[in-house]
Amino acid sequence: QVQLVESGGGLVQAGGSLRLSCVASDRIFRLRTMGWYRQAPGKQRELVATHTTGLSTYYDDSVKGRFTISRDRDQHTVYLQMNSLKPEDTAVYYCNTNPPVDFWGQGTQVTVSS
Repeated sequence: QVQLVESGGGLVQAGGSLRLSCVASDRIFRLRTMGWYRQAPGKQRELVATHTTGLSTYYDDSVKGRFTISRDRDQHTVYLQMNSLKPEDTAVYYCNTNPPVDFWGQGTQVTVSS
């Protein structure tokens, strides 16, 4: 059974930090590049960061230097540490493989106030 459960979102002021977590089913997690995506109101879902099964990472230019993706193989969990948050980071954040499987979790809302 596919499982993607995101958590850790919330309301923060600009400049603040949040750490998102995503627990993924082992079948998805073990052999796949994992990614964090976000969808702001009225916009399409976009890729934010990815982490391969090794050590390679990718970041969208909009978050480079502020966000850090990591994964815990034993816990089947992928994290997104978000620092220096900006109002434009406000969105629902999702995790999935990259490219994504045809299943999405409920996401976690991140709201950054100015």
